[in-house]
Amino acid sequence: MSKGWSWDGFASYLISPYLIGGAFQTIWLTLVAIAGGLVLGSLIAFARLSGKHWLSAPAAFYVWVFRGTPLLVQLIILYTGLPQVGLRFSVIEAALIGLILNEAAYLAEIIRGGIIAVPRGQTSAAKALGLNGVQTMSQIVFPQAMRLIVPSLGNSVNSLLKTTSITSVISMEELLRRTQELIQERFMVLELFVVAALYYLLMTTVWNFFQRKIEAYYGRGYAGHATHRSGWRAWLSARRTLRVAARSH
Repeated sequence: MSKGWSWDGFASYLISPYLIGGAFQTIWLTLVAIAGGLVLGSLIAFARLSGKHWLSAPAAFYVWVFRGTPLLVQLIILYTGLPQVGLRFSVIEAALIGLILNEAAYLAEIIRGGIIAVPRGQTSAAKALGLNGVQTMSQIVFPQAMRLIVPSLGNSVNSLLKTTSITSVISMEELLRRTQELIQERFMVLELFVVAALYYLLMTTVWNFFQRKIEAYYGRGYAGHATHRSGWRAWLSARRTLRVAARSH
């Protein structure tokens, strides 16, 4: 067993193809899980927003269960519990199903929160213009809700990049699992965990860059409108000041 810090070991594993492959597995898991979570989460969100109890009640129950129990427990039930009742999944299947089901519960609340934050007057105005429900949602409500949804969605992706490490408990070959395997072979505990931490930091940093770009894209219309309103108020304030000054003379 090695003692102390090994710079050579750290440098060699910093560019290890095995760990780089694990990082790509992490990215792949994140992309598939967020895509599946968005589809399922959107359906759950609209079910909760519907006025039909037979839709909203099961959706609310789903969110309550998956937000109220740890992802680790959900993965263990999927991979080791369900085979006891004859339902078996491979490691990849269990990892993806667990991540998607868990993420969908959180994304459903993000989407629902963004939609209900849009003033009801927008919906009333759309109906007055003769738009149906689908047109109102797609053309009026959802574009405005996206400004609120996107930042939270971006944070979910950032969190999911790190949360995928939990799938290592069912032997999913992602970054953390591969790091643990190398530690068992090389006994370089600190060096390898630091390398893994740097990989996660790199992935989240790159995503944060794209997240800022996406948020700026969806927020530019609102920012421009807010700037216009601020400029209009400043102009009115200046005009009132000039009138007061003129009267004082």
